[in-house]
Amino acid sequence: MSELPQTTVSIHHVPSELDERTLSDVRHLASEAQDVDSNPPLSDQTLVALAAEDAGENIMTLLAEIGEGAEAVLAGIAVLVREAQDQPWVLELVVHPQHRQAGIGRALLTRLNELVDLSKVQAWAHGDHEAAKKLAAKTGLSRVRELYRMRRDGTDFIEEPPADRRFTVRSFRVGEDEPAWLEANAKAFSHHPEQGSLSLSDLDARMAEDWFDPSGFFLAFDSEQNLLAYHWTKIHPASGDAFRPTGEVYVVGVVPEAQGMGLGRSLTIAGVNYLLELGVDAVILYVDADNEPAVKLYRSLGFTLWDADIMYGPEPID
Repeated sequence: MSELPQTTVSIHHVPSELDERTLSDVRHLASEAQDVDSNPPLSDQTLVALAAEDAGENIMTLLAEIGEGAEAVLAGIAVLVREAQDQPWVLELVVHPQHRQAGIGRALLTRLNELVDLSKVQAWAHGDHEAAKKLAAKTGLSRVRELYRMRRDGTDFIEEPPADRRFTVRSFRVGEDEPAWLEANAKAFSHHPEQGSLSLSDLDARMAEDWFDPSGFFLAFDSEQNLLAYHWTKIHPASGDAFRPTGEVYVVGVVPEAQGMGLGRSLTIAGVNYLLELGVDAVILYVDADNEPAVKLYRSLGFTLWDADIMYGPEPID
């Protein structure tokens, strides 16, 4: 397929967080792209960073607009986020479905390359697409990480194991459980590049989202009220041709000292059944492809590989 004629595009560089109106436009563009691609083009962490007031020099945004003045419309966005100034930039880029094949993605990358060395960034491709492979090759990037997206279709409940009296499970209490959860999350994901570094501001930003519901955020404690494991669920409203919402195993974490006690499996089952009770017709989750124990667990509960997100980056140095 040949490309459409070049469209005049204005690229605007925003070196910090976005204002509320622009952030709303970005969220709308991401939602439109997800409806077409079945993949969310921007991660939760990126959306949090775009709205954060203390992002400072650790976020950089390029907005691609078509038209002028009040008639201008947002047609694409490229976001670079990093944990700290000594950490690599992580790139996500999306073009509105109505403005693809018009050179907008190329224009965003050309401008980005004037600001940073693209051969040294890490870039997410949400969906294992040929176009992303070709673009990564041109930029000198290789596949460095694979994130499985797994899915369990249908409304069949999973048989729950007998309750283990050594533990108590309850829902998250806003204003009370934040410190304990942050500590447990950091322990459970000490080697995870994104999840393990979540801060209180990150947690607050997620709890401020419309989808947040503490009743679907399950915590497991021992007899001394130490938080050992958790399962945070999420519901995505029906979109496109779907009539019912989709549930998500948003994140399951078990602290190292509680590994092997069956808490991960037990809480995952409880969360999936909770989502089914609320009327979802499918449950999805994300898991690193090389996390073999977790992949095995999810397969045993009826999840199958649905798609994958690929991170491209510089070749690791041995």
